[in-house]
Amino acid sequence: MAISNLSTAQTPLLDDTIDASLDYKGRPVRRSNSGGWRSASFIIAVEIAERFAYYGISSNLITYLTGPLGESTAAAAAQVNAWSGAAALLPLLGAFIADSFLGRYRTIILASLLYTLGLGLLSLSAALPSVSNSGDQSTDNTILSSSAQFQVILFFFSLYLVAFGQGGHKPCVQAFGADQFDRQDPEECKAQSSFFNWWYFGICAGTFITLWILTYIQDNLSWTLGFGIPAIVMVVGLLAFVLGTTTYRYSIKGDEENPFLRIGRVFILAVRNWKTTSSAIAAEEEARGTLPTESSKQFKFLNKALLAPDGSKEQGKVCSTGEVEEAKTVIRLAPIWAASLFYAIVYAQTITFFTKQGATMDRSITAGFKIPAASLLSFISLTIMIFIPIYDRIFVPLARALTGKPAGITMLQRIGTGMLLSVISMLIAALVEMRRLKTAEEYGLVDKPNVTVPMSIWWLLPQYILSGLSDVFAMVGLQEFFYHQVPKELRSVGLALYLSIFGVGSFLSSFLISAIEKMTGEGGQDSWFANNLNRAHLDYFYWLLAALSAMGLALFLSSAKSYIYVRGSTL
Repeated sequence: MAISNLSTAQTPLLDDTIDASLDYKGRPVRRSNSGGWRSASFIIAVEIAERFAYYGISSNLITYLTGPLGESTAAAAAQVNAWSGAAALLPLLGAFIADSFLGRYRTIILASLLYTLGLGLLSLSAALPSVSNSGDQSTDNTILSSSAQFQVILFFFSLYLVAFGQGGHKPCVQAFGADQFDRQDPEECKAQSSFFNWWYFGICAGTFITLWILTYIQDNLSWTLGFGIPAIVMVVGLLAFVLGTTTYRYSIKGDEENPFLRIGRVFILAVRNWKTTSSAIAAEEEARGTLPTESSKQFKFLNKALLAPDGSKEQGKVCSTGEVEEAKTVIRLAPIWAASLFYAIVYAQTITFFTKQGATMDRSITAGFKIPAASLLSFISLTIMIFIPIYDRIFVPLARALTGKPAGITMLQRIGTGMLLSVISMLIAALVEMRRLKTAEEYGLVDKPNVTVPMSIWWLLPQYILSGLSDVFAMVGLQEFFYHQVPKELRSVGLALYLSIFGVGSFLSSFLISAIEKMTGEGGQDSWFANNLNRAHLDYFYWLLAALSAMGLALFLSSAKSYIYVRGSTL
């Protein structure tokens, strides 16, 4: 395979060739026999496998930590938060490696191998004698201690190996999939927008299957099997990905300097010239009698710090106009990224407090069957799986007819709509929780937390559906936005920035919960998150989240109003 020649091969001018793309042998790639949905289907397959594996671990991780590993609930929750936060931030490292050194294809292969190894070792650690039961298996305390310690070390080593594998896999697979469509071709441009929709559909399909099947196997059959099945699924997904090798389009890595170095140098030189440049900008604006926006001050700062008025290079002739423009592109993303953190904080609650609400309610479907508490998240996945085809096949064509835009609405409009739905979901969640608390009081169950509150689980359905609809708009919109609004060489990093929103959001959510727990639980009183949920006040927390979400939406709309899209990417 001659993928190593991708950076140096030249693409001849042929009518059927794709600019800046080669095939797996380093030859000019032809539109007729490469890329498009055929190639994207292989890539979506490996992502479905990865999501199946990831949620097969994360959705029930706290159960394993408090069960076989014998950790306390508080310690287990801290471990889960730390791992999920790391898993969401490591894609920044993976994207850097892909865009700077290995390329997306090789990074996906390497990351998938690490991922599979981690899953296999997890299964091995689960096969060892359980820490919580080890006292019944030997009388040698030294041997017991060593065995238990080895199991814990192996488990967490394997768990974070999975996180590292996911860090290289997640940003590169989606960027590589989107690369299979040529935005210069009108039909492929539309198809690429649909790709992000069906990509998320595939993710939710993998998650949905996991939440109903794998959690049951882990809880009722075997943790070894519960961790081993995801490893097998990842192997199958990797094989499917490799089968598509000959059909893929590989982006040419130009001869330019590493994009990270180019952009980094711009900011370093700008900081060095800070005082001189700031004074020049202030004097210029004072002479004009104008008050610049923060964004315009940032851009003027870069221009004046690094470029002469005619665009030629100053300061030792280090930075070009193009390099400064790349730096501006990164700066433009910062307000959108920051405003999206409020949405990410709300997103983090669906796997915790929504489930705790449902666990106290009547979950009976028939006389002998109850919906498992861990499976309640499947309502979100199911909503997404139902609505994405509706969005892609009905909403987009109708909106396209009205607006004339290939994707119907702009990326920022899509994100904003999702954020609005997120606010509404929190408002409804607060109202439902108020009703649940009132029902518990009416039936005298306030001090009986183990008794089921006679209120149907279906009361939670609206907040789950709205959360799913919010994801269809905001989550997919953020993916597409951060893919398109960065330099082409940094698209894996763009998607890693999108993922980092939810990593930071997870850490912020943990901090917020800890702070509220400390403030509201002082003096021995019941906190908002009391173990007895009938004496807690999740409704207050949901009202707070609704207010924070509304504030985040306002900040987002303010940032979006002044945002300037990269040319040709207003989809």
